[in-house]
Order: sequence, then structure tokens, then C-alpha cells
Amino acid sequence: MINHNIRKAIKEDVPDILRLLIELAVFEKEPDSVKITEEELIKDGFGDKPRYECFIAEAENEIVGLAFFTERYSTWVGDTLHLEDLIVTQKYRGKGVGLSLYKAFLNEAKNRGANRVEWSVLDWNKSAIDFYKKSGAQIESLKSWKIVRMDKESINNFLDS
Repeated sequence: MINHNIRKAIKEDVPDILRLLIELAVFEKEPDSVKITEEELIKDGFGDKPRYECFIAEAENEIVGLAFFTERYSTWVGDTLHLEDLIVTQKYRGKGVGLSLYKAFLNEAKNRGANRVEWSVLDWNKSAIDFYKKSGAQIESLKSWKIVRMDKESINNFLDS
């Protein structure tokens, strides 16, 4: 365990938020996938209508982790919080920081009265899967469900056709 602090993100944290998102993308073998900019993160997280929230972990006077989440609504169960990313920088993994971020996220869901929390984990990330299972989370392999996505270019191409 290492002495650390968990708090809500502020606008000044955005450069470190982006740094950690890029670090996670590299870990997930998607180094070129992060397209978002600091400006977009500021606008979308700290403007008039924030579209995401984030808990920050600090240790030894630096930002070492985050839990990045959004509100969702399920037509089956109602209010849901979606954990988009949970990351702890490599040097601080296994020292209780991830657990603290996870608990902060779950406490936020509980305090809001969320009926469910949901997130994805890569099937090869055994340490994360084991961590989540130990907490009581159900890991489901949805063989009959597929994730469907369209990027901005695909949306425009379809609508312009």
C-alpha cells in the first residue's frame, strides 16, 4: 500500500487525464486510438453540461490514476453509471490505488441511487478480470451481442449517401 488521495478531477488535471488515457491505450495495444484533445476534454468535462466525470488518484505529488465515468440510462433497469476507464500508472499498480478509485466510483453510484454499474474489460487482461471478480462483479461473455460503432466519418458518409 502507498499513501494516496482520491478526489474529483478539476480542469487543471486535463493534461494528466490525457496522459493517462494515452498510457491506457498503449497498454491495451491501441496506441493510435486516442484522438481526443485537451480542449475537447475541457469542454466536455468542465463546461456548462459536463458529459463525463473523473476521479483522480494522487501519490507522491503526482497524478497516478483515474476512474473516468459517464451516466447512462438502461431501458431495462434505469439509472446506470458506465466506467469508461480505470487506470493506474504502471509504477503504482498493486499498491491499493486502483482499489481506491474503484471504491470511489462504486460509492458515487451508490450515492446517486444507480441501479447498475457497467464497464468492459479486455479478455486478455487477467489481472483486471480477477480484480473485478473478487469484488463480486459478474463478468459476462456476451456471445450473441456485438458492439456496434460508427466514427464521425462513417456517420457523415452514411448520411450523405
